[in-house]
Amino acid sequence: MADWHWEQFRDDLFDGLPEEARAEAERLANEITVRESMVFLEGAAYTGPGPGVRTESRGLLMLEYLTDVRGERIVVVQVSWFG
Repeated sequence: MADWHWEQFRDDLFDGLPEEARAEAERLANEITVRESMVFLEGAAYTGPGPGVRTESRGLLMLEYLTDVRGERIVVVQVSWFG
């Protein structure tokens, strides 16, 4: 997985979410990070276009995220909890 990691777009992005939603968001962000590190093996050396903002859903949770390939990170930009 190299040095890939995920981070929140804003420090307060998870504020106000129930603990269940926060835990699921962190699990999903970790899974996306691992997957993207395997898709974009070149990481910082990547020269192609970025994939843009995408959405991933699991159960009552929806994450919108940006894959910053050259930065080897996933940036979670929005979290929606429908619980």
